[in-house]
Amino acid sequence: MAKMVKKDAERLLAAVPANNAFWCCDGHTLRSMRELETALIDMANETFAYHSNSDKSDFSTWVGGAIGDDKLARDLAKSPNRSQAAKYAKARITFLEHKVGLEDSWVRNTSQPSLYNETQ
Repeated sequence: MAKMVKKDAERLLAAVPANNAFWCCDGHTLRSMRELETALIDMANETFAYHSNSDKSDFSTWVGGAIGDDKLARDLAKSPNRSQAAKYAKARITFLEHKVGLEDSWVRNTSQPSLYNETQ
């Protein structure tokens, strides 16, 4: 396995272009791992089940293809529920932030607003 370098970690943590965003069935769009983590924490179980079930693994496919993180994609593919998927996302983000040098920075200490508490 290749060693993760800072440049690779920064690329994986960055937002993808709008044309590569993930479109949730509930109307929300996601462009980064951090947005995915927040969404997994806040979304309805039905939304998670629509995108991740025995027939498909949309989150895994998007993370592997659009973001380019095969490790998180594999973890998401085996997630039995949104809580576990959120834990995998958080663990991966924490690892990548450590590689970038953000583990104790304002990035993790600033709460990201919930995508699901806003009215659409």
